Amino acid sequence: MLRALHPEIRFNDAAPAEGLDELERALSLAVPSDLAALLRETDGVTDQYGAGLVWSIARIIDDNRSFRSSPDFAQLYMPFDDLLFFADAGNGDQFAFPITASGARDDVFVWDHEDDSRRWYAGYFEQYLRWWLSGEHPV
Repeated sequence: MLRALHPEIRFNDAAPAEGLDELERALSLAVPSDLAALLRETDGVTDQYGAGLVWSIARIIDDNRSFRSSPDFAQLYMPFDDLLFFADAGNGDQFAFPITASGARDDVFVWDHEDDSRRWYAGYFEQYLRWWLSGEHPV
């Protein structure tokens, strides 16, 4: 499906079998099903410019931990505990699933690193991928 949208995207090798379990343990939440399905097939996807369309499991863990624990970020931004970051726009902005008391939702938000706004981007993961790869994205 993704290659049909944009032939120049690159897929990483498959994630290790235990990678998704490690991600869910590390961040104490269930990964949305569409992201989990993609990560079972490939450990990340980059666009033709090298931007992280979907990060690797290791980067998802590392970046989310960093965002949540950085003393500098705590001084500059609202808390990030309610977001599961999984990609970046290549300009400092980040894409994330919102996290509620019942777990991560399926819609995608974008966090703006300049003004700390968090706004709705897409109703579901596949829509995020389609909009980004087609160039229709509003970021």
